[in-house]
Amino acid sequence: MDSAHLFPRPRLFQNLLLLLWALLNCGLGVSAQGPGEWTPWVSWTRCSSSCGRGVSVRSRRCLRLPGEDPCWGDSHEYRLCQLPDCPPGAVPFRDLQCALYNGRPVLGTQKTYQWVPFHGAPNQCDLNCLAQGHAFYHSFGRVLDGTACSPGAQGVCVAGRCLSAGCDGLLGSGALEDRCGRCGGANDSCLFVQRVFRDAGAFAGYWNVTLIPEGARHIRVAHRSRNHLALMGGDGRYVLNGDWAVSPPGTYEAAGTHVVYTRDTGPQETLQAAGPTSHNLLLQVLLQEPNPGIEFEFWLPQERYSPFQARVQALGWPLQQPQPREVEPQPPAAPAVIPARTPTLAPDLCPPCPDTRGRAHRLLHYCGSDFVFQARVLGRHRQAQETRYEVRIQLVYKNRSPLRAREYVWAPGHCPCPMLAPHRDYLLAVQRLVSPNGTQDRLLLPHAGYARPWSPAEDSRIRLTARRCPI
Repeated sequence: MDSAHLFPRPRLFQNLLLLLWALLNCGLGVSAQGPGEWTPWVSWTRCSSSCGRGVSVRSRRCLRLPGEDPCWGDSHEYRLCQLPDCPPGAVPFRDLQCALYNGRPVLGTQKTYQWVPFHGAPNQCDLNCLAQGHAFYHSFGRVLDGTACSPGAQGVCVAGRCLSAGCDGLLGSGALEDRCGRCGGANDSCLFVQRVFRDAGAFAGYWNVTLIPEGARHIRVAHRSRNHLALMGGDGRYVLNGDWAVSPPGTYEAAGTHVVYTRDTGPQETLQAAGPTSHNLLLQVLLQEPNPGIEFEFWLPQERYSPFQARVQALGWPLQQPQPREVEPQPPAAPAVIPARTPTLAPDLCPPCPDTRGRAHRLLHYCGSDFVFQARVLGRHRQAQETRYEVRIQLVYKNRSPLRAREYVWAPGHCPCPMLAPHRDYLLAVQRLVSPNGTQDRLLLPHAGYARPWSPAEDSRIRLTARRCPI
């Protein structure tokens, strides 16, 4: 006997299952739940314009079973398409649309007019045309998709609405580039470098401020003094204010970006550049009077931060200063010799710190901190009203997020408590401090916080403390 007569074919089982499903959902009165499903997007249409800017559209359909809700999302997407510029003398798109009504009767009369675009009407995306030689305009409905909202505007009209393209090219998406240059990003692929340079030599001349590395974005430098900012390219040539000559304010090309240099009578100088830089730049100051502080900041891709730090350290940061040029004595208003800065308090002049020994103190700071780790202090730097320690992480006991091998730990004041000595190992409990706008992300060692010299005994104590934190 043929085996096909003994066993039903698989397709028969499939048909039976489909029939059962239909009975359950329709015959028994059980309605489908949830939204329908979209079909795949169709291909993008051709650009609405033959030159210049236009609009391309794609669509999809919603498939719904009885009782299902409408699909979530839009059935159409519009993107900006950019074609080669229109030739000189080409008639603008809106002018062409108005001209279609030339010589045709309108307004219910047999009168005809010559029409030109009128841009003073409320809705930019209506085809508002002015009758030449007359004091009235008429609206002929919507303009065609892809028409510019107004002369020189970035937005284009789509379905009667003026929309601008996001960084993803889609009109009306609202997508923006983050500070790292990523479309729709959250500033999590780059780091924000922000410092105040207060060091300088005691002679007039050029002094290095910072290296602005390749890939830097949203660069900003500012100061208020009679000194002048100078910028040197990777080839050793000055971009501005070099060779003892002051450049005029304006826009300068440097490292693949535009640098906007401003100077007012404040006196205030600023440098700003959107970036990204295509190679390293060296920021200097042409010193003529004591340096009150130069603020600089930029955003740097995470993968470029470690090479930047390594190069700075290899150069013995701050960078080796050039030999100062001898200058003629100047009047008091512009002294050639700069008086030394007032020194900050040395560690032995700092007041004593409060006693922070005991189990209660250790437990309080361990449980209330974001990070606890063993670290070696590589360096200490005082700036503004803070002290910054550079540390090398050796062992992590507690962390709320990943830590790099080298980190900066900040402490309030020039005499922080406790004071950490360079080249020694400590157990530290620190907090993560993020500014409200997200531009600063720091590790903070609180005043009178937990910072003990590392020892096997302290290691055992901190491990026992970890078990006693409330959940």
